[in-house]
Amino acid sequence: MIDATLRLARHDFTLDVALSLPGNGVTALFGPSGCGKTTVLRALAGLERAAGRVALGGEVWQDDAQRLFVPTHRRPVGYVIQEASLFPHLSVQGNLDYGRRRGAGGKTAAGRQALDQAVELLGIAPLMPRRTTTLSGGERQRVAIARALATQPRLLLMDEPLAALDAARKAEILPYLERLHRTLALPIVYVTHAMEEVTRFADHLVLMHEGRVLAAGPIAEMLSRTDLPLARRDDTGVAIEAQVAEHDTHFGLMRIVGPGIELWVGESVAPVGEQVRASVLARDVSVTREKPQQTSILNVLPVTLESLHPDHGTVLLRLRVTPACSAGDPPKPVHLLARITRKSCEVLALQAGEALYAQVKGVALM
Repeated sequence: MIDATLRLARHDFTLDVALSLPGNGVTALFGPSGCGKTTVLRALAGLERAAGRVALGGEVWQDDAQRLFVPTHRRPVGYVIQEASLFPHLSVQGNLDYGRRRGAGGKTAAGRQALDQAVELLGIAPLMPRRTTTLSGGERQRVAIARALATQPRLLLMDEPLAALDAARKAEILPYLERLHRTLALPIVYVTHAMEEVTRFADHLVLMHEGRVLAAGPIAEMLSRTDLPLARRDDTGVAIEAQVAEHDTHFGLMRIVGPGIELWVGESVAPVGEQVRASVLARDVSVTREKPQQTSILNVLPVTLESLHPDHGTVLLRLRVTPACSAGDPPKPVHLLARITRKSCEVLALQAGEALYAQVKGVALM
């Protein structure tokens, strides 16, 4: 568990947050530029001297009440920023060896093992002899992440690591970040203002605004909430955890199944049984009172309309998927969001509590 109570006042900005974050997985700090995300990250690392308390598990790094402040170089953190900041006079190998020497393991076997694991996870073995000035932006960032991991951190802090990359380089590095997420038993605090990155691999979301925490919680719960600014975004939607159940190579489709939900998505290389995450945007979901016949939409799900939220010319619907009958305890509710026009809502005379069918036009396998 990461516990932090931080307050920092400047002439034009005040940070005042209390955080209790999971001790594993990826926590995303999300919000507009200038809301305090990077300041929180720097305070966790000890680079910014905010007032308050910071603790990782049973280890206290800052406690103003006890006049305790552990300096940055004694905190077991890895830090990755937008720019890779690699040493240009060293090869990739030299940069990673530098990180390893600065880590807790130093020249020990454990230190070498940590470095080898980072090299493998990030796929940079072929780059080891090259000078960093010859690398692409995506390659440089992978090396920077490996260097941070080579220090054997107990906490990895990442400050918009993809912000300086173009779309192609982002697509190149995202699978490696997912691999880190699946493999490392290490808490990661990830700063971003890109919803795609949040949806793709965050487990926990902290929504920030003007130096405060608006809300925090598990990613599925946060994305399906209609009372947060997230719900007003064009790319608002939900994230669904599922497993690959079947491949239909003839039609280029794949069936994924999660607790209480089943969806057809585009074919991917994920094998049967692999855990995947799917994103369903509110703009890709419509509703109907009757189960449609002869429709081109493959995913038609029985749902209950939980609530309606007008937003200018549209209405955002929060839908609870009706799970298929199964033995054992009922699964945790799965929610979808649907954005429809206000006219459609009035024509259908929709009311909370009604049974409907949701038509899911698009499902992006993250």
